[in-house]
Amino acid sequence: MNIKKISENVYEIPKEGKMLVPGIIYASDKLMKNIEKDKTLEQVKNVAQLPGIVGKSIAMPDAHQGYGAPIGGVMAFDLDKGIISPGAIGYDENCGVRLLTTNIKKVDFMFKRNALINEIYKLVPSGVGEGTKEKLDMKELDNVLNDGMKWALEKGYATKDDVKNTEDNGSLVGDASKVSQKAKSRGKNQLGTLGSGNHFLEIQEIEKIFDEKTAKQLGLEKESIAVMIHTGSRGLGHQNASDYIAKMEKEYGIKNLPDRELVNAPINSKLGQEFISALNAAANFAFANRQLITFQVRKAFEKFFPKSKLTLLYDVAHNIAKFEEFNINGKKQILCVHRKGATRSKQGVPIILPGSMGTASYVLMGTKEAESLSFASTAHGAGRLLSRSYAVSHLNESKLKDELKSRDIVLKAGSMKGALEEAPEAYKDIDEVAKISDELNIGKIVARLRPLAVMKG
Repeated sequence: MNIKKISENVYEIPKEGKMLVPGIIYASDKLMKNIEKDKTLEQVKNVAQLPGIVGKSIAMPDAHQGYGAPIGGVMAFDLDKGIISPGAIGYDENCGVRLLTTNIKKVDFMFKRNALINEIYKLVPSGVGEGTKEKLDMKELDNVLNDGMKWALEKGYATKDDVKNTEDNGSLVGDASKVSQKAKSRGKNQLGTLGSGNHFLEIQEIEKIFDEKTAKQLGLEKESIAVMIHTGSRGLGHQNASDYIAKMEKEYGIKNLPDRELVNAPINSKLGQEFISALNAAANFAFANRQLITFQVRKAFEKFFPKSKLTLLYDVAHNIAKFEEFNINGKKQILCVHRKGATRSKQGVPIILPGSMGTASYVLMGTKEAESLSFASTAHGAGRLLSRSYAVSHLNESKLKDELKSRDIVLKAGSMKGALEEAPEAYKDIDEVAKISDELNIGKIVARLRPLAVMKG
């Protein structure tokens, strides 16, 4: 493949053949070696052939092969000529992450660490297909899909500050009627659950501050405890993506696609608009899901630290399509930005960058430069290095336990197989990913956080 390094941390796949725009990969030489090992670059090139794509097809420092489009991919489409594609958003619609700061110091937390993580494990269901204590009938589920965090606020699960500190206030313009009964039945008993795979709940120590002024504004204090929650729309979002992939394949076919997994519908078509409404509804479910988990986490903390205060720093999606305004060739234009395993980077707004189990996570700040460089986007995490099946068959269970013990990390997991899939060795170097975001000015590092207790499905 024709690929060239055009500047430090920037590679280009020049526009050729059926490509409508060039491909741009933001990565260091070290990360690029990992990215080249799978079909990521081929997928960047395929995305560049989609109708109405604007500017460039982008891969972030944590990019790796995904369904149709790379995870760590960003692409923006013209509203008149462009398309919307479930495969370019991801099956876990509004998979995202939130960070809670606390008024608890590490020195006090460590005495109650085991008891607290055990309590959270009891209160927050995790694992494949796990059900919730919050049983919803279909009418109530529709309210969640239509209102998201507004529903959580009305029900007493959220505070006004929680709503304010969630991307888009946690409530997109969704339409529950566009979500299938099958998707609803899969999600009905999953609100307030963590799920499996790379989803986690982590109690962390704010280990290092890089930007004192911004950290103070965000309430990040060195050696204080924070809680990170990473999950999405569970079975509901997965089924919603599957439903619309099938509908788009039936209505528009796959004949002219570089990859059938990039099946799509025009943004301004009836089906395209229906999918956007259904996607937003699934996103609202995910915002509410993370909020209900937060509600239970606060309960657990109150049991052991009666004066505890857990404040939502921010909640941000990293599998989503959004309509945002950009300056394109000197003109303001609203585009449909697909972020698949990529986080919005907006000036003055926090970015939450989770690491893998056992490694650091970061808080960054969005930048003005990201608007022109990356359609206001940056990485969403470390990015996989090894497939789940490879990790399970090649990594060692006792070695993982020893490694976590040496790092003084308590693990609470439903199965060691699931834990092995998410072992630190299965992921890219999060420190390198954060560094490249910072050097490119698509996200400025504020603080590094280190895990003390990890809960996995």
